[in-house]
Amino acid sequence: MTKKNSNTGVRERSRFHGKAIEGGFNGAGKRFGIVVARFNAFITERLLQSAYDGFLRSGVKEKDIAIVRVPGAFELPSAARTLAETGKYNAILCIGCVLRGDTAHYDVIVNEVARGVGQAAQETGVPHSFGVLTCDTLEQAIDRAGLKMGNKGLEAALAAIEMANLTKAILGKKTAVGRSSLAVGKKQKPQAAERKKSLRAKRKR
Repeated sequence: MTKKNSNTGVRERSRFHGKAIEGGFNGAGKRFGIVVARFNAFITERLLQSAYDGFLRSGVKEKDIAIVRVPGAFELPSAARTLAETGKYNAILCIGCVLRGDTAHYDVIVNEVARGVGQAAQETGVPHSFGVLTCDTLEQAIDRAGLKMGNKGLEAALAAIEMANLTKAILGKKTAVGRSSLAVGKKQKPQAAERKKSLRAKRKR
């Protein structure tokens, strides 16, 4: 909630009473998976390098960072979900670059990648960070891979660390009935896997 200062004309954020739960940027002791698309490697490798450096500077050890390469952006959600389902990682970072062309292919890919990554995060319970550039031109992508617009790979890495810490902070809280939630890192079977197991059991009967 914001209000306008009558003296300066600037909108100021109201002060909230109480403490908010937030995630920090300390990645020590946590494990992260990076899924990077090879398509448009000229851009994605720059994003990967910056993200990797961001993890290391935030206290994450090299052995706790797994890098998985996929053909293109469309394959990012599948690989990200597979990593998340292992239960070994506190967050997954998806890196890719999609450039607009002369056909509707761009819109189809962008929509499917965004939907797939979001769905993977929701169904596995593991935070997914979206480091996929969706640009009209190569120049726009270059600007966002280390030039005047910064590096979106680094921003996505920091978002992954923050969400990993936030998830841990939330799940570490006592529930209303006084029971602790499951800690991040334990393997949790997604709903789809449970449905498949149920179907197999019915067929054996």
